[in-house]
Amino acid sequence: MVGMEKFLIFEFICLAFLVSFAWGEDGLIIPSQLEMFVDELPDMPRVKGYDVDNGAPVSKSLVIGMFCKQWKFHRDLPPTQVFAYGTSEETATVPGPTIEALHGIDTHVTWTNHLPSKHILPWDPTIPTAIPQKMKGIPTVVHLHGGIDEPESDGHATSWFTSEFEEQGPTWTRKTYHYHNLQHPGTLWYHDHAMGLTRVNLLAGLVGAYIIRHPHVELPLGLPSVEKFDRPLFVFDRSFRSDGSIFMNSTGNNPSIHPQWQPEYFGNSIIVNGKAWPHMIVRRRRYRFRIINASNARFFKFYFNNGLKFIHVGSDSAYHEKPVIVNDILLAPSEIADVVIDFSKSISDSAILCNDAPYPYPSGDPVNEANSKIMKFTINPGHESDTSKIPSRLIKYPYPNLPSASTTRYIAFYEYTSDIGEPTHLYINGKSFEAPVTEKPKVGATEIWNVINLTGDNHPLHIHLGLFVALDQTELVDVDKFKECMMKVNDAIKCHLDKYARGKKIEVPAHEKGWKNVYKMMPGYVTKILVRFSYIHSNDSYPFDATAEPGYVYHCHILDHEDNVMMRPLKFVH
Repeated sequence: MVGMEKFLIFEFICLAFLVSFAWGEDGLIIPSQLEMFVDELPDMPRVKGYDVDNGAPVSKSLVIGMFCKQWKFHRDLPPTQVFAYGTSEETATVPGPTIEALHGIDTHVTWTNHLPSKHILPWDPTIPTAIPQKMKGIPTVVHLHGGIDEPESDGHATSWFTSEFEEQGPTWTRKTYHYHNLQHPGTLWYHDHAMGLTRVNLLAGLVGAYIIRHPHVELPLGLPSVEKFDRPLFVFDRSFRSDGSIFMNSTGNNPSIHPQWQPEYFGNSIIVNGKAWPHMIVRRRRYRFRIINASNARFFKFYFNNGLKFIHVGSDSAYHEKPVIVNDILLAPSEIADVVIDFSKSISDSAILCNDAPYPYPSGDPVNEANSKIMKFTINPGHESDTSKIPSRLIKYPYPNLPSASTTRYIAFYEYTSDIGEPTHLYINGKSFEAPVTEKPKVGATEIWNVINLTGDNHPLHIHLGLFVALDQTELVDVDKFKECMMKVNDAIKCHLDKYARGKKIEVPAHEKGWKNVYKMMPGYVTKILVRFSYIHSNDSYPFDATAEPGYVYHCHILDHEDNVMMRPLKFVH
């Protein structure tokens, strides 16, 4: 009888969710209905994560909420209902405010949930999902992507909470998160991380930038540093209905298994800082842009239509040792490109930032007119003085020390399909998220991870707390035979990986050879990375207990994959 009761409750939840998220008859907006480059690029509100007392910076406490409100994505689009971060409902934005932190000065943030009980997007209770018992609030939890902080403040997927903290997930610990800001300077971002809801909560708008500055280290570099010349750019894709609402297909690719879940979300409109195909008037000088790919699944390959180049100064949260000049940048979901663009080098008075990455990447559909354009820069005529510079050297961090690696791990990516050949779920090492922890590094350890991609997609791997350097990528030969063995044995050594990992090698691009927290794992390849679970700029130990509960996770950052359930726990030991 207990089993029947559970079944009936499950059926009721499924029916309730599907009814709650049923859509009207409004049609899907065709991108050609929206004129490009008519909205000005917003600069999101800036919030200081520190105070100044007698001329010296001191720790600060912030309260940042999550609100349901209306947002204008385009001049000719009706207001859209979104979830937005802000210090109040009136000031909440999509993306949320940029938090400016200082190295060595603690920031405390109380993340508050003011969201309603009903989601604005369809979500699927048949995948492992945070479902509150009272059904009176949307679960959320905030992860500071790239942050090196205690487990209690990391935003664990099962540490979710609902409005007014009425209900909490099984590993919830505290209302106020403590960010130590003791790591190297660079660009981070914060976003929702609730179990099974990450893809829909981010689609609804829950993203924002977090910058750690170290004036003594960074100002001597001479890079553009004044706010109007140093701008975060959040780039993501969305589709809209004619009433302005965000469109997400509410029918799964295996509806009898997962009524709603689909393996990737792709929108037909490109959004930058909350506006569809915006424009920005710039001077003929250098600008610094911290470009964050906040899409669910879309890769971007950025380039300029007029030949302008990118001066690549940092990848994810870390600076390069030297600037790297590139013509284009391939950015996976959650990756960050820290670049300088010198508009004085432009041969024309305008430049369009373009994209030509197929979707899904790398073997999907080619881009069309709408998603091949990102935004337009209008360049003021005449040159002006520019005191910024591009130094020959940036910041040198210790190079990866291979002999110091204490452990070698083999991490395999699997995709499972239904009888009709459609994906049903994705696992890392053939294990569900709930399976016992298998990755237990020592605090401060250096490890080698061989990441084996047995799927057809490129998966951006993100490791919480860890920073890593990609060493090489080696093609698998006879990949079908090796995959057949792995699907049976699930052991790279027993399946003789060395016998198959002897195809062509792909060299890591120069602008991706430094320390990263995300890397693109090519399909049919083994990617070797050196992972460090310590600071990269010093020998200091963590000022917190990394072995505490609830631990950390690592996962694919295609959000639809992460939710179902390409994510595994990561626990540390002394």
